Amino acid sequence: MASNGQALLRVENLRTHLFLKRGVLKAVDGVSLHVDEGETLGLVGESGSGKSMTSLSIMRLLPKHSGRIVDGHVWLDGTDLTTLPEDEMARDWRGSRVSMVSQDPMTSLNPVFTVGDQVGAPFRYHKLAQGAQAVRDAVVKVLGRVRIPSPERRLDNYPHQFSGGMRQRVVAAMAIACAPRLLIADEPTSNLDVTIQVQMIELFRELQRDSGLGIILITHDLGVAASICDRVAVMYAGRIVEVGDVRTMYRAAAHPYTQALLNSIPHLGQRRRRLYAIGGQPPSLIDPPVGCRFAPRCPRRTAKCDAEYPPEVELAPGHVTACWHPGPGGSA
Repeated sequence: MASNGQALLRVENLRTHLFLKRGVLKAVDGVSLHVDEGETLGLVGESGSGKSMTSLSIMRLLPKHSGRIVDGHVWLDGTDLTTLPEDEMARDWRGSRVSMVSQDPMTSLNPVFTVGDQVGAPFRYHKLAQGAQAVRDAVVKVLGRVRIPSPERRLDNYPHQFSGGMRQRVVAAMAIACAPRLLIADEPTSNLDVTIQVQMIELFRELQRDSGLGIILITHDLGVAASICDRVAVMYAGRIVEVGDVRTMYRAAAHPYTQALLNSIPHLGQRRRRLYAIGGQPPSLIDPPVGCRFAPRCPRRTAKCDAEYPPEVELAPGHVTACWHPGPGGSA
């Protein structure tokens, strides 16, 4: 599912395993995707589908003793990040060219350091500002970019003195401090109310317009993905099952899992006795099935689905799915 052209990010056949006492968990099992400059790719799916582990693999932030990239490549601006020594990855790439906004700002911010200290850390580490006053000026500027009111006064506050939405903006400021080429946003709006979600989405749009930033938005909220993403990739059990532009994915989704996710969204004005839910459970990634991993929960299941994993099928330019029976009609 990688681009044929020159992409900002190209992930090819990425496989990340977690080596646990009870077995090898195949968290990411052959993922390929691309992100162009100035593009937002939505990575959606249920919890445990491999979205966050994919992002951690790109950042090379896997669990130290159990996580390992066993195959595949992650190309950023033509450099394969999987081949870099850790010191070079930390010094020249992580935080400066590729950065991440985590899901919960309270776990990302240290409660005993001021916001100014923490936002200033990337400037000091990557030597982008010399001297206390230069770092302070840089922090004020980047806090202003993410719309923190009166940043010259707020940078001496502590995280607990900020609201949830403001803390998320502080985390975003840390992520964009070094003007990265790629930003990975892992569920950045899941803990925010609807009004603040809209503000965060608009903030990402502004940052992208100003710098041509490439964004991977990880979310389970298809409404958020529709409002900001150019393309959407749907993950299930460690693999991407469908990818396409937003309009196609929401109007002509072909994979049964994508359709089930869309059916799970409540629609204003529609009266239903019960909300739609996907039956069953995702498979174990320690011992995944040989065939299609969604087959046990799929209404179109056939013997072929259980026997062999389906190949990728291009239904239209840029619209690819891995299904033996794609489309609303269920015909291959």
